[in-house]
Amino acid sequence: MKNTVKYIVLVLLTLAVFVVCVCVGSVGLDTDIITSLRLPRVICVALLGAALSICGVAMQTLLKNPLADGSTLGVSSGASIGAVAAMILGIPFVFPFAVIAAFLSLLLILALTRRIDPGFNTNTIILVGVVFAMFASSIISLLIALFPQNALTITFWTFGSVVGVDYYKCAILAVVLCLGFIVFMARANELNIMSIGEENASHIGVNVGITKIIILVCVAVLIGVSVAIAGTIAFVGLIVPHICRFIVGANAKKLLPASLFYGSCFLMLADLLSRTIASPIELPIGVVTSVIGAVVFMFVFFRQRKK
Repeated sequence: MKNTVKYIVLVLLTLAVFVVCVCVGSVGLDTDIITSLRLPRVICVALLGAALSICGVAMQTLLKNPLADGSTLGVSSGASIGAVAAMILGIPFVFPFAVIAAFLSLLLILALTRRIDPGFNTNTIILVGVVFAMFASSIISLLIALFPQNALTITFWTFGSVVGVDYYKCAILAVVLCLGFIVFMARANELNIMSIGEENASHIGVNVGITKIIILVCVAVLIGVSVAIAGTIAFVGLIVPHICRFIVGANAKKLLPASLFYGSCFLMLADLLSRTIASPIELPIGVVTSVIGAVVFMFVFFRQRKK
């Protein structure tokens, strides 16, 4: 009964934040502005927050690393290369390029990890992901230098931007989010078991390798779609799971749905702040999340060092 009440409160909280974010903005209430601009934007931001947050839960639990999130694999950086390449080529449909690049990045990361460590040790995956992210960042910087006419657009996009989103993008993100959430919840027990040790999980009967691959593929799809729609929005997958652990605990079955709702609320409020704090200038949403995330990151890091 207590859990039911908690989830009802979460749903009501999310709806309340949603209504506030739709009604409040740099301009007054106008039907056309709300239906054509603000409503799809807030819906998209809510879905993005949920997607990035559950990716963070999955990665932190799978890799047993509190500083991990979906971007730790380097998949978001790989997706960014695909999106930037599409922009430079003048292709209006960035979405497929980012998703394909995310998949190719995942395949490359897994192949390198398998080459180094056939057992897919979590530390090896993190190390390869970090190195790949640095490499991808260098490639993006090189592309900006080679094609300076696109520098402003690409730079603003890499900071995270939801300007110009529509209902079509919202629908795509909603479908991918639902499928990813279903897979994560179906694997919640395996995630809980693996969080206490992969060797113990293997002895109990969990197919560690298959579980890792399924989770990583789902993370790749969610991150790829998110990057294609809104660019790189950092730290959401790091911040929200830590907040939710204080509220519902570390059980993935409770943590995943809690992060889904709190992630939506967090990013909706961050977006509201980004478009009102310096009005009429709009800040990239990724800048707001990065400022907050950097503080949380240092807090978590020093807390782990003390332990």
